[in-house]
Amino acid sequence: MTNIVFMGTPAFSAPILRMLVEEGYHVSAVVTQPDRPVGRKKVLTAPPVKEEAVKLGLTVIQPTKLKGSEELQQIISLKPDLIVTAAFGQLLPKELLEIPELGCINVHASLLPAYRGGAPIHQAIIDGQEKTGVTIMYMEEKLDAGDIIAQSETSIDHTDDTGLLFDKLSKVGTILLKETLPSIVSKTNNRIKQDDTLVTYAKNISREQERINWDKPALAIHNQIRGLHPWPVSYTMLEDQPVKIWKADTIQINTKERPGTVVKIESDYFVVQTGMEEAIRINELQPAGKKKMSAEDYLRGVGSKLRIGDTFE
Repeated sequence: MTNIVFMGTPAFSAPILRMLVEEGYHVSAVVTQPDRPVGRKKVLTAPPVKEEAVKLGLTVIQPTKLKGSEELQQIISLKPDLIVTAAFGQLLPKELLEIPELGCINVHASLLPAYRGGAPIHQAIIDGQEKTGVTIMYMEEKLDAGDIIAQSETSIDHTDDTGLLFDKLSKVGTILLKETLPSIVSKTNNRIKQDDTLVTYAKNISREQERINWDKPALAIHNQIRGLHPWPVSYTMLEDQPVKIWKADTIQINTKERPGTVVKIESDYFVVQTGMEEAIRINELQPAGKKKMSAEDYLRGVGSKLRIGDTFE
């Protein structure tokens, strides 16, 4: 029986792990990131893959840093035939990549060679892409540069945000890996070199990328907002205080106010001018120090003093 070590961290990866077990593969260990403090109260929380592994009765290994660690030696001692990773969050050292006879494969949430890196789902939405997908690939030392085994494409709908697309691509990846694994185990799978001339990158989201630039067109801002929803969430400034923008839409409006200006206020939303004729309708937001709320609740409460002509920066 093929001895598999699975490595993954977020909710994207949990269904993939579950599929491996349900399909009868022997998963000798699950490697995931350490528990982290979450929320305002900093409650120590296990990553979704650990929670799934515990339910399945599997051994869990949680290295803070894989390279040079005792946990690395523990994984090597398991002598895996195959390592399967899916959004693990750390690079695999060369000495580990060389261990499995069947190699190390990764379930990557883009159509490689597009969007190599840690935030392919966020970036595809931010860039306004209409399609994306999942790639099953061999791993090597260079980031996401290994040979392609299989790919599956899916559309990005105008209403998709990162959370919805994560769920969609998790299902796509689970099905694709299920279909592809038998050929990997039997060594009959495809192996296609990536075209280096088509490489693009999707680095982890920076704080700078989270801030809205109201000089941009409304569509670009809308894509940014949904690309950063539900994490890490885009933000803007009002009277030197950060305001997170959770949900918004584009809206046609005839005004020549400078970008960032509040140009319309209704009972359940307000509108902010952008760098083009279209504007952004704010539907859900989170003022500094408050919980997220609908624009309607905001305008009835902490935002009741908001006036047409006020400016977001």
